[in-house]
Amino acid sequence: MYKTKDLFDLSHTLAAPLLEKTEYPWEALDGIKDFILALGPTLPKDEYDEIAPQVWVAKDAVVYKSAALGAPCIIGHKTEVRHCAFIRGSAMVGDWAVVGNSVEIKNAILFDGVQVPHFNYVGDSIMGYKSHMGAGSVTSNVKSDKTLVVVKDGQEEIPTGRKKFGAMVGDLVEVGCNSVLNPGTVLGPRASVYPTSCVRGVIPADHIFKNKNEIVLRKK
Repeated sequence: MYKTKDLFDLSHTLAAPLLEKTEYPWEALDGIKDFILALGPTLPKDEYDEIAPQVWVAKDAVVYKSAALGAPCIIGHKTEVRHCAFIRGSAMVGDWAVVGNSVEIKNAILFDGVQVPHFNYVGDSIMGYKSHMGAGSVTSNVKSDKTLVVVKDGQEEIPTGRKKFGAMVGDLVEVGCNSVLNPGTVLGPRASVYPTSCVRGVIPADHIFKNKNEIVLRKK
């Protein structure tokens, strides 16, 4: 089972002190709000503006007027929050990231360079360095039967004790357009997901998810 240190290069997020305390990254989900509330007031005043109570935005970020930023959240350097984006709160967005048109983010950490540019939903999830979601791809963060999420990797199962858990997306992952990452999905670094896929469980690093019966190692 992938652990936090296996999925992410923590040098690419301000959330490193939170994630370093975890064995598995989903253990950080309950702490995102309090971490932001503690970190925000300490951010350099010459680099970040508190544009609303508990909403800190880097001075060189671009936030379109039609975007809605809920508290608490932090938006990093050179990041774009585009038209009609909706950040519901408890969200950390790193440097050089893109939160695009009609994207919704809630209780999530987006590392530096993450791109969620078109009609994406990212809830109760963590997206690693330079990971990318194609248009319309989403994280599904609650099971249809409302039971607690269990992360499954073959015969290994880890109960999370969480009702809400979207996906842990490793560094440099590519998710194809209109795909659904079901509750408890874990994508190893540099994995890829074909468009219109329905993904659950753990997908190994450097593998391509074509469908649930065809997950192949990427050719060098």
